[in-house]
Amino acid sequence: YWVSLYLYAPTLPTYVASKTDNLAMVGVVLSMYGLWQAVTRVPLGILSDWVGRRKPFILAGFLLTGLGAWMMGAAPNVTWILLGRAVTGLAASTWVPLVVLFSGLFTPREAVRASALLTMVASFARMIATGLTGTLNQTGGYALAFYLAAGAGIAAFLILVPIHEDRRTPLAPSVKGFLVLLGRRDVMVPSLLSLIGQYANWGATFGFIPILAKQLGATDVLQSALVSLNIAVVTVGNLLAGTITKKVPAQRLVLISFVLIGLGLVGATWAPSLGWIFAVQVCLGLAQGIGYPVLMGLSIREVDDVERATAMGLHQAIYAVGMFAGPALSGTIASALGLRPMFALTAAACLALGLVGTRFLKAEGV
Repeated sequence: YWVSLYLYAPTLPTYVASKTDNLAMVGVVLSMYGLWQAVTRVPLGILSDWVGRRKPFILAGFLLTGLGAWMMGAAPNVTWILLGRAVTGLAASTWVPLVVLFSGLFTPREAVRASALLTMVASFARMIATGLTGTLNQTGGYALAFYLAAGAGIAAFLILVPIHEDRRTPLAPSVKGFLVLLGRRDVMVPSLLSLIGQYANWGATFGFIPILAKQLGATDVLQSALVSLNIAVVTVGNLLAGTITKKVPAQRLVLISFVLIGLGLVGATWAPSLGWIFAVQVCLGLAQGIGYPVLMGLSIREVDDVERATAMGLHQAIYAVGMFAGPALSGTIASALGLRPMFALTAAACLALGLVGTRFLKAEGV
């Protein structure tokens, strides 16, 4: 699943840039991944709770990862890349039932630990995938990574088909129940903080840092290595989050993650060489590795099991707004002011909003 979504990710921004010289358009194409997750994740969570099943939605997601990758690899122009990226955004929406299905194997109080463990496995898969991108590009051009990603999506589908899933008690859709979730600060505060973190992640790591790196002389292999390093550090952060959550308050871990985001983006603003870019990716990776699973686990920790897919869909839909807005707004700002001023503005905004939001997280005792 994650190999299929990330095998081409390190050089996707430069691939899009090879089809258009408009940075704002590059941002729009990259933002499709987050946009369609934001649109579909809540309905998907509600529908999954309604039918009491997770597996059919996960299978559909696996097929869509393959279709989207194939569309981008075969794209004759930037419009087809945009459409293919939108399809992979729909595919990534099935992370909702995947997380809920896995979290159901643990007790509610272990939600943060379960999220950290699953995120660690996902990070390991992404690290392997992104580590291969540069070599694949050198071997068969940009298209090869996309076609192999399509094959990985089909393979994931075939592996999951024979696995049995017990049907859960269906929960009919309830507008009142959904509004209650919207009003719960233990759900909304972690979700909004995660939105800010994803804005930085997709505007920088998977957005315009690869383009900055190429301007500083990075080859496809080096761009691949940069993203792989980031994801490797994400995995380390996941391990830390999963092992120290019982000893270190969640609020403190989230605070640390936003400080690291600020440091990483300031580093991108001033980076004089590729060595700085590697340091930037370490900061941003550690921030994502610590903050993301903690916030995801907090968002469903106090939610009843029958409502967890809906709550997780809400959480992921909210942070997917950041995945959409990150590349879209960053591209617009970069087109108007330049890459480095964009990183500076992003650093200031994310750090300020993250620190303020973390205080609310502490005030709620979550």
